[in-house]
Amino acid sequence: MKKRKICVITGSRAEYGQLFWILKEIQEDTELELQLVVTGMHLSPEFGQTSEIIKNDGFPITRKVEVLLSSDTAVGISKSMGLAMISFAEVFEAISPDICLVLGDRFEIFAAVSAALTARIPVGHIHGGETTEGAIDEAFRHSITKMSHLHFTANEAYSKRVIQLGENPSNVFTTGTPIIDNICNLKLLNRAEFEESINFKLNKINFLITFHPVTLESNTSGNQFNELLKALSEFENTSFIFTFPNSDTDGRIIIEMINDFVKNNSENSICFQSLGQLRYLSALKHVDVVIGNSSSGLTEVPSFNKPTINIGNRQKGRLKANSVLDCNPIAEEISESINYSLSNSFQESIQEVLNPYGSVGASLKIKTILKTIKMDNLIFKKFFDL
Repeated sequence: MKKRKICVITGSRAEYGQLFWILKEIQEDTELELQLVVTGMHLSPEFGQTSEIIKNDGFPITRKVEVLLSSDTAVGISKSMGLAMISFAEVFEAISPDICLVLGDRFEIFAAVSAALTARIPVGHIHGGETTEGAIDEAFRHSITKMSHLHFTANEAYSKRVIQLGENPSNVFTTGTPIIDNICNLKLLNRAEFEESINFKLNKINFLITFHPVTLESNTSGNQFNELLKALSEFENTSFIFTFPNSDTDGRIIIEMINDFVKNNSENSICFQSLGQLRYLSALKHVDVVIGNSSSGLTEVPSFNKPTINIGNRQKGRLKANSVLDCNPIAEEISESINYSLSNSFQESIQEVLNPYGSVGASLKIKTILKTIKMDNLIFKKFFDL
């Protein structure tokens, strides 16, 4: 019997972490063939060359697609998108997948899906229907939804939004987020193992910080991140673990500021291009607060019953657990939110918090649908009117 070829595309460390157990499911299914295409930040030394992690995890890489240019300006990102579309068109012609599977909302994924649409390859999209009003990814995500044929959403509210965009309800599946499978299936490091793995001693209080540029705002990255650093400087007996931002416009401004802060505060701070899934999830287990504007603070951290300080507008519009505290990118508000998150009353209130992004099992659900869905006329779509 001919195996169904599932082409999974990944361009960032966070996206790969969510796809990990889906890749495992596809790889171990004798009726499916995994085609893994790696692009974007995975291939950049500046962002940790995380393609090596993928190989070490036991996933053969079918194709590498280099798209990142040296510039993180708007022009540079747009040129990267153009290069990505050309390159993915060549890849799809060479490997002829039956279905492409993508996750999220980044520009390289938008380019890949555009090429798949032109090549008449059905696309499955994970995490559609969500909103991030402060990021350009909002428009990319909804555009990817309209170019996709199967939709795997994290919540019923997001499924309704995908249908609102005109997608057929029979092809919209509320699976939850696959990242929960990682949290439940990985054997996380204990405190001593984690400290050894990062060569850094944790303190009485520990913060994990990831801050990305707010891509729909102009020239705000440096100012907003400076406000965050001012807030952090008020905390004593505290360690700071920074992870670098994505390769978005003005991301290098934040990277430079992180490096300067760590250099001047080396006794209690450390930074990483990428922690990798095991160390990152282990960090969530051992830190006291997660701070920044990463989607991880909303989708993963609540499952650890830990507080998230969500700064600014990047994640505006997304569903949030009660463990997430929103604040403006102002030092005083950030420090007030952190102090409140550390209070006994707040800590007690989040011990039974529910994660709105689902529970274990999404990866198997998604794999099963990809395996069993009828391919006849899947590529043809009608706008579904409410």
